[in-house]
Amino acid sequence: MEVCEMHNMLLFCCVLSCFMALTLETEGSPSTEQLVELKLATEYLKRYYNLREEPLGRVKRSEPSFTSKVKDMQNFFRLNATGMLNSETLEVMRSPRCGVPDVEEYSHIQGTRWNKNVITYSIGRYTRDLPRNTVDSLIESAFSVWARASSLTFVRSQTHNADIMVEFVTYNHGDMYPFDGPRGTLAHAFGPGLGVGGDTHFDDDERWSAGERGFNLFVVAAHEFGHALGLKHSRHPESLMYPTYKSSRPANLLSIEDIVNINRLYSPVRGHPNYWSHWLSGSLFPQLMQNKCSPDLTFDAVTTVGRATFFFRERHLWIKHNEQHDIKEGPITNFMPKIKTSIDAAFWVPRRSTGYLIHGSMFWTVKGSYVKGKPRRLKRFGFPAWVQDVHAAVHIVKSGRTLFFMHNIYWSYNEKQRIMDSGYPKSISEDFPGINGTINAAVHKEGFIYFFVGPQVYKYNYTQKHVVGVEKANSWIGC
Repeated sequence: MEVCEMHNMLLFCCVLSCFMALTLETEGSPSTEQLVELKLATEYLKRYYNLREEPLGRVKRSEPSFTSKVKDMQNFFRLNATGMLNSETLEVMRSPRCGVPDVEEYSHIQGTRWNKNVITYSIGRYTRDLPRNTVDSLIESAFSVWARASSLTFVRSQTHNADIMVEFVTYNHGDMYPFDGPRGTLAHAFGPGLGVGGDTHFDDDERWSAGERGFNLFVVAAHEFGHALGLKHSRHPESLMYPTYKSSRPANLLSIEDIVNINRLYSPVRGHPNYWSHWLSGSLFPQLMQNKCSPDLTFDAVTTVGRATFFFRERHLWIKHNEQHDIKEGPITNFMPKIKTSIDAAFWVPRRSTGYLIHGSMFWTVKGSYVKGKPRRLKRFGFPAWVQDVHAAVHIVKSGRTLFFMHNIYWSYNEKQRIMDSGYPKSISEDFPGINGTINAAVHKEGFIYFFVGPQVYKYNYTQKHVVGVEKANSWIGC
């Protein structure tokens, strides 16, 4: 108790010393309001401008250090840099804002960027203010702000090993950066990296909303995800990365500065800032991209990955978010640097958040958005030795089976027991009447299997065993 009282007395003396050092115009003793203002400023500068605490027992704070930090803050917000706590400066200090510092790295583990362009995220603890499906939608929309402006793709994962973990927490929550109750710090995010890298926390003592009341989760989340991708705060008020919260925002949240900065970090080929213009105008422009809307377009493999759909053709990849219209495209190596070949077949097992990419007699395992380790032999699935490739694969969630197709036969693999079902291979034409020709790719969506056979896609009712519709393959990528 005595130690606590001594600490409080020293804190009071320290604040009083700072107050006197700033030569605020007062007559007699400082008022309670002025002391409160100085305490606010001290905490603000410690949190956002790396103002150092004096050693315990030393009453006098370094006057130039405190004044210089006030000037740093004023310079950042483009205020008159007097070093004095005037009303304009205090107004900014009282404004609700992001918890990431303006002039220092947030954490020693912060990196500059993710070394990939497909990034996973997961939502842990939810807020009490909004229905879960509303939170899901707002978080997804916040990620899409950055996806539309860059080569990035965001895939939601149901595991706790995602690149970016999103949580609503209060006060001390295990990362050494406690929240401060209503208003003040709204949220914070760690830059890219291992461990807590990318993790994004929202203060659940705030009132979160999908509109103008309280704090708009979509706007705050979009800002924080900028940090999770490696961006720092901007001094420009029109930028999404400006530190303080603004209730009114333009329809397009990103400024030109935001768009330029995110593409500097995640250009398709690092070190080549003019890559896109060179690619589009020169001989590197892939013939495949020019002809993507050809009526004869076919795909080598198609699979869902979370809420996105991946389309593989030769060494090219299209990524389409199921609830968005924009499509990312480019060489497979742009998104998965380890994959330097074409992909023959692909499938996704949602309950493990794991994908499998097959080329010839080998396959890669994709966990979240990482290609894990080296390729392994296809025979691990239990195929006979004579099977050296497959043409298509699809996972059926309801049955827990993955189907592998090759020429006119197919196999059924039990994902739970991790063994091939007995009695296979079987005839495709007998078990899938109406599917004629070699199956190039297959994907399971909303209860139907979609078989890609040449440029045609057959919508197949797996329960009733018949084709219910036919469409062009190129329609799946917006043609």
